[in-house]
Amino acid sequence: MAKKGIGYVIFMAVVAAIGGILFGYDTAVISGTTAIVKSQFGLSDMMEGWYVGCALIGSIGGVLVAGSLSDYLGRKLTMLISAALFSISAIGCAVCGSFDGLVAYRIIGGVGIGIVSIVSPIYISEVSPAKIRGTLVSLYQLAVTIGFLLAYMANWIIDSNIDPTITGEGLSLGQRMFNTEAWRGMLGSETIPALLFFFIIFFIPESPKWLIVKGKMSKAATVLSKIYASEAEVKDEIALTSESLKGEDKGKWSDLLKPGILVAVIAGSAIAILGQFMGVNAVLYYGPKIFADAGFDNPMFSTVLVGVVNCVTTILAVFIIDKVGRKQLIYWGVSGMIICLVAIGIYFTWGASLGLGNGFMLTFFLAYVFCTAISICAVVFVLLSEMYPNSVRGRAMSIAGFALWIGTYLIGQLTPVLLGWSQAGTFFLFAVMCVPYMLIMWKVIPETTGKTLEEIEEYWTNRK
Repeated sequence: MAKKGIGYVIFMAVVAAIGGILFGYDTAVISGTTAIVKSQFGLSDMMEGWYVGCALIGSIGGVLVAGSLSDYLGRKLTMLISAALFSISAIGCAVCGSFDGLVAYRIIGGVGIGIVSIVSPIYISEVSPAKIRGTLVSLYQLAVTIGFLLAYMANWIIDSNIDPTITGEGLSLGQRMFNTEAWRGMLGSETIPALLFFFIIFFIPESPKWLIVKGKMSKAATVLSKIYASEAEVKDEIALTSESLKGEDKGKWSDLLKPGILVAVIAGSAIAILGQFMGVNAVLYYGPKIFADAGFDNPMFSTVLVGVVNCVTTILAVFIIDKVGRKQLIYWGVSGMIICLVAIGIYFTWGASLGLGNGFMLTFFLAYVFCTAISICAVVFVLLSEMYPNSVRGRAMSIAGFALWIGTYLIGQLTPVLLGWSQAGTFFLFAVMCVPYMLIMWKVIPETTGKTLEEIEEYWTNRK
């Protein structure tokens, strides 16, 4: 591939990855608003969980339609739809007049999250050559962590600049957004990246593999000619993808029941849902609450530190995922997660009697974030975007994404209840859930590093 082709591929990947910034921003910004919203609307623990979890209901709906939409309309148009939903949600949250309206706009944003979590990684994997595919798909996860960090920073800045003297009735929308009802400013600030994503999508082409699946060979060749240096490479790529489609019905749901493909779908869904019960999103959604319960003076700033570690570690993962391999990152990272989760559980159980201070808690909390960012967070979207056949990739990823968001919803809804039941028990539970995840990765999932999408497809279809 020529240098010009590499640059073009990177440009396409970066544009699609901006969807990850929105995913991360929308997911993490909620953490800074829960206490304010709970107080203003008088919410119970279960209603607080619903406020966090309502967007995840939208995400579940989003992943259910994302595969069919992207297989029917194309990856590019589907990303445009998600960008529009993010924009509507952000503006609506800033100006809504009631808690029910807030929930409705959060659900709309959730649909956008669900769609983009499926389509952006698919698009990147389909435009990327095998030798750098892991790195480029990891850009999506890096973008997610950048979104986390931006949301945490926005929350911290807005929270730090609230003017307590601004009170009373008849305040302007601006005064309410950044003072008495700061959650409006936190949620509404997502409008900027949402509109950026919407407009920049117009500058990338449709996925060449989707074009080949749809029989649009000339358009696919035009896109591929900007990626590969020679006409022979373009023809080889078209032939390779076309060969993988022979004898297949193009994208029927029933194809997912074929023996090898069914195993891939079940395995992908299992690692997607189990990953949520290892504590990742509990930290993202309820970080300030956890730090406050642990006695931290400035829980919002501590959450910013979480975002920094998450982002920096993901940058490291981008550079090593195609060198170290997907499975090795999982083995080492999840082992570290177990150690950190047990240590945090010990802090909440015996911290006072053992003389363990906030420094102990913060060290293992940030170490846990490092381990998750270098392993399951960096690998999950790479694996899910590359482990399914060309003809059913969108639908298969929707199934795995559905499992992921079911798990995410349950964690978002139940974490306040779990923390109220037992802070230590919650983290010990997360540690236990790491074990089946490791077993599935070891026994079922193949190492996909350096393999073409067609080679990975062959592994599953030949599996007995």
